[in-house]
This record gives sequence, C-alpha cells and structure tokens, in this order.
Amino acid sequence: MKLVYIGTYPPRECGIGTFTRNLRESMVSDNDAKRGLVEGIVVAMDDHEQTYDYPEEVKLTIRQEHQRDYIKAIKFINLDGADLCVLEHEFGIFGGKNGVYILSLLHRLEIPLIVTLHTILKSPSYNEKAVLQEICKMASKIVVMSHKAIEFLTDIYGVPKDKIVFIEHGVPDLNFDMARSKQEFKIANRKVILTFGFISRNKGIETVIKALPNVVEKHPDVLYMVLGKTHPNVLRHSGEEYRIYLQHLAKNLKLGNNVFFLNKFIDQKGLFKYLSASDIYVTPYLNEAQITSGTLSYAVGTGSAVISTPYWHASELLAEGRGRLFDFNGTEELSTILMELLDKPEELKELRKKAYDYGRKITWPKMGEKYINLAENILRDSPKVLIKKETIIDPTILPPFSLVHIKRLTDDTGIIQHAKFGIPNLKEGYCLDDNARALLMVLMAYKQKKDASALDLSPIYLSYIHYMQNGDGTFRNFLSFNRNFLDEIGSEDSFGRTIWALGYLLNHAPNDSYYQTGISIFFKATVNFEKLKSIRSIAKTIVGISYYLSSNPSDESMTETLRNLTNKLVSHYEENSSPQWKWFEPILTYDNGMLPLALLHSGEILNDNKIIEIALETMNFLTEVTLKDGYLSIIGNEKWYKKGEERSVFDQQPIDAMAMILMYHQAFHLKKEKDYLNNLFTSFMWFLGENDLRMKLYDFETKGCCDGLERNGVNRNQGAESSLAYLISHLTVLEAFEEFDKID
Repeated sequence: MKLVYIGTYPPRECGIGTFTRNLRESMVSDNDAKRGLVEGIVVAMDDHEQTYDYPEEVKLTIRQEHQRDYIKAIKFINLDGADLCVLEHEFGIFGGKNGVYILSLLHRLEIPLIVTLHTILKSPSYNEKAVLQEICKMASKIVVMSHKAIEFLTDIYGVPKDKIVFIEHGVPDLNFDMARSKQEFKIANRKVILTFGFISRNKGIETVIKALPNVVEKHPDVLYMVLGKTHPNVLRHSGEEYRIYLQHLAKNLKLGNNVFFLNKFIDQKGLFKYLSASDIYVTPYLNEAQITSGTLSYAVGTGSAVISTPYWHASELLAEGRGRLFDFNGTEELSTILMELLDKPEELKELRKKAYDYGRKITWPKMGEKYINLAENILRDSPKVLIKKETIIDPTILPPFSLVHIKRLTDDTGIIQHAKFGIPNLKEGYCLDDNARALLMVLMAYKQKKDASALDLSPIYLSYIHYMQNGDGTFRNFLSFNRNFLDEIGSEDSFGRTIWALGYLLNHAPNDSYYQTGISIFFKATVNFEKLKSIRSIAKTIVGISYYLSSNPSDESMTETLRNLTNKLVSHYEENSSPQWKWFEPILTYDNGMLPLALLHSGEILNDNKIIEIALETMNFLTEVTLKDGYLSIIGNEKWYKKGEERSVFDQQPIDAMAMILMYHQAFHLKKEKDYLNNLFTSFMWFLGENDLRMKLYDFETKGCCDGLERNGVNRNQGAESSLAYLISHLTVLEAFEEFDKID
C-alpha cells in the first residue's frame, strides 16, 4: 500500500508538521507481517517563500500562495501510483482566502482521500464553512480527534455521521525519568510548572503569571517555564509585543526568579524531556474554541499533572480525573489548584498516574494502526476502476426556481445593477445590460412556468429599455439612482444584449401590447445593426434577429441583414483560425460561447450548413479548452487566453457559464446529440460547485448568485448580471430537459 501525505512537515516549525511526520512514521513499515510493505511519501506545504531542507520522504513541495503549485502537485500525485491520500487540514497552511487553493488540488484527485481536521469552527464565516464542506464532500473518510468535533461537523456543516471517524491525537512512545531530566536541565530543586507551544495572545499565559504570587509566597521554589517561540504569524504582524508584555508582567509582580521564557522551537525528544521534568503542565487558553490541542495530548501522554481552562478538547481529554479544570481567566481559581496540588504530593501523583495510563492507550503506534485499518477498509470498499455513467440532465439537483432576489433588486425604474452581498447597492444605479437580461429572463420564466410574477416584472424592464433609447435608435446604458443619464451612447455590448432580448420578446410575446412596444423599439434600432464593430455585439444582435425571424420568416430585408452580420463573424473566423486554434480572434476573452451560439442560430434560420459547421468547430474548440477536465473551467479575466500563451484561470464570471449553456442548448436543438446535453449540464453545475475551486456561487439563502469565482474564493456580492445569468441558465436547463424527454 502506497500513501501520499499532504501537510506541513519538519524541519518547518509547525505543530501540524510534527503530526504529519508522526502519523507517517506510525503507518509506514518496511515489511509488516500482516500487510507487507507500506510506503509513504510527502507533499509538503511551504510558507511565505520559505524553503526547507526536507528529508528524503518529501518528494514535492507546494508554495502556500502559488496556486499553480497545487495543480502541479496533483499531476504528480495522480501519476505517482499512490493508492490513497491523507490530508492534514488546517485553514492557515493552505493558500487563498481560508485555504481555498487546496480545493483545486482535491477536485482533481484520482485516489481515495482521508482528511484529518485539526480545526473545526463553531461560528465559521461563509467562506470557511464552504471550504470545509467541500473538503468533507470529497473525502472518503474524515478523521477528528474529539467528540465535540463530530457534533460540529454534523450539526453545523451537515456532514453525514457515518463519514466521520474518531481517532485521538497520537503521542510519541517516549519515556524519560523525572529526576534525570530535572538534573539535566539544572532544575532538580525546583517545582516546575510548564506551558509550551507557539506563543500568542489567545494562549492566556498572563493568567498563570498573575496566579503565581500567592503560590510563590508558599512555595518559593516554584519555576514557571514558558517554552516556545512566538507564533510566526504573530511575529510577522506584531513582533515580540506579547512576549515583552509577559516579561514586564513577571518583573512587576517580582517573579524574576520564578518565571523563565525559553524562546526556541524544541524538537520532539527535547520536548518530552521538558515534560517529564515538569511537576505540573498548564494550558490557560482564553476561550473554548480549541477543538484539538496537540500540546495537551502530549502532556497527557507523558503522564503530566495537567491543569487547563475548559476549552473543548481539554474538557474531553481531562475527564474522569485525568486532569483539573479552571475557568477562563480564572487567576484565583488556578492559584488555589496549584497550591492544593503542590501541598498534596499524593494527589499530584494520582493525577499523573491517571494521565499516564490513558496516554499508553493513545501512543502513535496504536493510532497509526487505526489509520492503517481505516485506509485498508476504504481501499477494499472502493472500486478499482471508476466507470462514469452517461450523464443526462437531472432536474432534481436544481434548487427551486425563485425570483426573490430579482424582486429585491427591482424597483419601479428597473433592476439595480449591483449588490453588496445580497442587498441592492443603490449607489450604482441601473444599466441597460441588466435590464435587457432581466427582460429576457422573465419572458423565459413566463413562457416555461406561466409565472404571473415574472409577467408583472416584464413591463418594468421593457419601459427602461424604451426610456434609454435615443432618437437615432441607439441606447444609453447607465442611469443613476435619481434617474439622471450617465452617458450619451452605451456600449455596443449593451446594444447587442438589448436586441437579443427584444428579438426574444417578438418571438414569445405574452400579449399584443408588449409585442407592439417591442417591435417599435426593435425597428427603430435596425439602422444601427450593420454599423456594429464588436463581434460579441454582432453575435448578440444575430441571436435577437434570429428570434425575430423565427416568427417572421418572410422579412427578406431582415434576413439579408442577418446574412451580412453572419458573414462578418465568418470572416473573423477565417482570418484568425488555424488547425490548432479554431477561433474568431487570436484571444479568448469573455462571453465566448455567444459567438458559436450566434452562428448556430443564424445557420438554422439561413439553412446554411457551412455556418453550422463553423459554429460546431468553434464550439468544439471552446469545449476542449474549458471542459477538458470534466467540469467547466471558464477563461479568467486576469490575462484572458492569448493564442500560444498560458490561459488565465481567474477571475471567472457567471455570464460565461450562461453563454456555454445557451450554446450547448442550441447545438442540441439542432443536432439532438446527447453529448451536448451532458456538456450543458456540466456547465450549469459550475454554479453549484463543480468548478476550479469547488465552491458554490448560487446562494441558497438569498436566492441570488455570487458575482464571480476569484483565486481567493467567491466574490459574494450578488448583482443583477450574475443572478440573471444563473436564472437564465436554470431555465435553459429545464427547457433542454423537456426537449430531451420528448425525443428520448
């Protein structure tokens, strides 16, 4: 059995790294009599451009904030022949917001996954919750080290209980004689109280120092040792401010001979010597939010007499007399407990014995055995070959269709273009782009669902379009919240989207009044159709004309306009395409699916196979670029994708997913090939988390859609563009399913 471990790793000074090494050593064997050879390689996480002299088992490193390193790592893992991956998860060791970069690696993992969770938050942020939920979905099993963690995962994160495994934090199987250790450290005549680990304000060390004066008065030989370096993150932002504060506090309380700070990272063997030399071990953390503490486990494992505040892990581990608890910031209570134990050596000895006896049950060899059994069970139950079933649209996966967020964004003028999270951002006003999209969406909703509320919204968006049209048939785009025009002539993009929506209206008008208004605006704009230069505006105008001609096929003048605009797209294709680059430009940018979509519509109306052939060639090229890994990976807008260069992955926009969905729908409409439906549904699942970051963009609470997928996570603003793109995509999926159901 070959295992690959992902986590920090020594010599990087990190508690997770020590855990990863101990776990690996407890599982790997040269030739176990029962199991044979168990191999273990490591993919180690580097931090903040630091590099380390790793041991030979580390085969690859990932720079924390370099996303491409995660992709390189998964390629290595998938090709290395490992049977199973073990991930040590802690938010702070992975890159991106809340460690989101690890999702891009796990999403591509082709072997089963065990995840050990070192932190589980009771009140996570939206991103923290989303990241952890996605990790748990991808894991075969999730290992936690406390029962409280199981409660949190099931109640807060919705993880199935049968997916969670309880395996306690292991402790090294090391034993040192107290007298010899004290002699070695030259503290043979001292009663030693110890705290160790990375130093930061939440550790509550000042609580112990403030408790000492009364203890020292009765036991002047007491020595409180604070063993450990300042946490690297604290050091970067605040320097040694906290350590200096503690030193001044000890001095002011006249504890100069009773408090000692050892500012260094101690290796495991040295640490256990210090633990064995201590009479009492204290973890005075300031709040309950500590689901796992390796330092506490080590102290219990060595048989220390442990006193702790009642954070989650301590409350469990020190139960049944294995330690003593005192309240957070409970200086007087701690002082009383310390004096009581120092006054009663037999009670102190009994506390140490109970801790030691329990520690023998959680040594690393025993914990490693549990992990091996878990891995073997997963591999035994996992199929050797994963056969992907044919995927056809499953409408049961879709959230219920809802206009709640659109109504929230809409007033009697139109739809507000931007939002702050799920709340309309009135400062940004309105735009033609979004009101045209909104008109298209509500008309689709009424056509499919006969939704009266959708019909009620349509005159608002149509009247906005009418209001923004200039005398020459062009349109303004932006309107402030107090209804002042913000431009004279809008972009060609906004013009094209408006013609698209108006064309759809003329083909699917819910009543004559809307039709007459729409046709008036549409034909007033026609004089500008052949003046368009932007190929995306041309494409959207082609789609609008095609909808119009579907119900007005005898309009020869408009048919000729359609042909002329189509020829412009075809000319762009012929000028820029090559055997390896079947595209209209030497660059892939935004709304790419609109270009093949336009030719698919035009080819159908003009009954021109050459146009359809070019449409399918460019669609297949776009598919190869964006769906090659089995999910939609939209071209990012950081640098786009220039011919012959590396493509950008972020930022990704919902309108691009919508364009892909509409493109595949039209291709299926023409060709009736199921592969197009597969691609359509795969593209839709981008909204629901099947994407590069494995994060949902649709918000089940607000019923809106987040504005984009960024390298650090989801942009949680839910403006009109993104939410309308989702709803148009949703309605297209439903329509495609109905079409498939009729022919299947």
